[in-house]
Amino acid sequence: MDYSELDKVRRSTTPLQLDAVEAFARGRLTRREFITKGTIVGLSMASITAVIAACGGTTTSPAASAGGSVAPGASGPAASAKAGGTIRIACQRPAGPLDPVAMIDLASYGLTAQTFEFLCTLAPNATDIAPGLAESWTPNDDNSVWTFKLRSGVKWQDGKDFTSADVVATMDRLVAAGNSGIKGVLDKGSAVATDPGTVTMNLVSANGNFPYLVSVFNAQSLITPADYVQGTLADKTPNGTGAWKIVEGSYDIASGVKFVRNDAWWGPKTPLDGTEFTFFDDTASMVTAYQGGQIDALVQFDVLSGAPLFNDANFTVVDTPTTNHRQIWMHTDSGTFADPKVRQAFALSIDRPALIQQLFKGKGVPANDHVIWQFYPYFSDTVPQRAQDIAKAKQLLSDAGKPAVSATLQYGRLNEIPDLAVLIQSQAAAAGFTITPAGQDNGPFYDAQWCNTTKPTDPPCGGNAEFGIVDYGHRASPDVFLNSAYKTHGVWNASHYSNPAFDAAFTEFQSAVGVDAQKAACAKIEQISVDDTPIAIPYFYNYLSGNSKKFTGVYTCALGQMFVSAASAV
Repeated sequence: MDYSELDKVRRSTTPLQLDAVEAFARGRLTRREFITKGTIVGLSMASITAVIAACGGTTTSPAASAGGSVAPGASGPAASAKAGGTIRIACQRPAGPLDPVAMIDLASYGLTAQTFEFLCTLAPNATDIAPGLAESWTPNDDNSVWTFKLRSGVKWQDGKDFTSADVVATMDRLVAAGNSGIKGVLDKGSAVATDPGTVTMNLVSANGNFPYLVSVFNAQSLITPADYVQGTLADKTPNGTGAWKIVEGSYDIASGVKFVRNDAWWGPKTPLDGTEFTFFDDTASMVTAYQGGQIDALVQFDVLSGAPLFNDANFTVVDTPTTNHRQIWMHTDSGTFADPKVRQAFALSIDRPALIQQLFKGKGVPANDHVIWQFYPYFSDTVPQRAQDIAKAKQLLSDAGKPAVSATLQYGRLNEIPDLAVLIQSQAAAAGFTITPAGQDNGPFYDAQWCNTTKPTDPPCGGNAEFGIVDYGHRASPDVFLNSAYKTHGVWNASHYSNPAFDAAFTEFQSAVGVDAQKAACAKIEQISVDDTPIAIPYFYNYLSGNSKKFTGVYTCALGQMFVSAASAV
């Protein structure tokens, strides 16, 4: 340990940054966890590298070493790259209009991210965040104020300069829309343009994970122009700062969309001339299209339909452990599941390892009916893993005075979810549940059964189905999950859940300074979630994507965004 070099960094850090440094120096954070945590709290790459070296590590670039030789989510380093050409990408058909603020499906997330950008973008290792439209960010001592230094020389596609006014207007729009990550974190006017290149975010309360909420992991936080009008669609009025521009008139929800290089982009010139997205309703059709030479890359595929890709010597499969999961919500305020004993009984009827094996061929890990992923650095192992226990489930139903329960399970037809609904029907029958699965296309499902985002209610999700399955994409921190699905009046609170103790634990987590304090708050969140069981979460699954080996430099976020600004043909 080189204490003199370590002390140089210590003397220039905020309390939150110092906690990350000390946690790594004392072995409470792994190298990769420290790189991630250090990036989030605004430590420079130079400081992160200096701390690793002072603690006896190598001085290899942290961004490169965080993911290994080929990082999760990435297709590999460039080799024999050549300029020009177009990559053809397969993705799910969007569930609704390309509205950067109001979109709710992974396909729309991926398409809008081609032309608009985030303050904090996806790092090339595809697991962390990195500077995007913000070059750097720093918190104050208690994490209640964050200062973002913006990238200079950025232009909108209409030729106007990108400035702090655009960021301030975007944050106010997200507040007004009740964004899943920003709601309750910022108020209107919380973002202040200190000067054209600086934005100060004055948070409602302290939040140590705030950069995640203005990053690729909060998909609707794309920065839009100051004069953007709510409801403007990216395909109708394209005007982003990103590497690609939509080809005018090319967007057709029945078929796909084309993009061409944005020659005014602030980044290096894209090796490819353009990208072409083709829309599909199922992954089996995507795989067939790849095998027929019609596409080059798949944003996401499932392990069953995509089985041929694992044996294709000309295809790079990217297999990334993630927080992607399915939430099985149950109304907590009325109806069949109002008694927590009934919800607990349902959760106890689920055979999680069997689901993971049957649906993912083992490519996943059991979840414990809460969103604190086992691989988060602040995960607490104090809450025992819930396992199938039919006898206990039957006893809970008897104690609730409902030895037999009948319910309709609503779901959207996406990837493995229809199969999950059938397996749940079978597994829960042994405990006394008669479940009738009812599926529909994802677009109508979101509005009719889950949380109507076209015509929001107050409180949110009013009039939705009492029992259903909804998909959640990967987040590098649990803030969006907790804020939207669990917090009282959260924008995606489909279970109508409200518990002051949970809300207090979530606030404690957000304001915690340091990993130990975050872990203590997570222990409370986990226990309350299991005790109340407003949502059953059976697993976290690996995100699968990939591309033909004719291309390199492709990397994918497990929230549905495939980034190809550095991609090239080989």
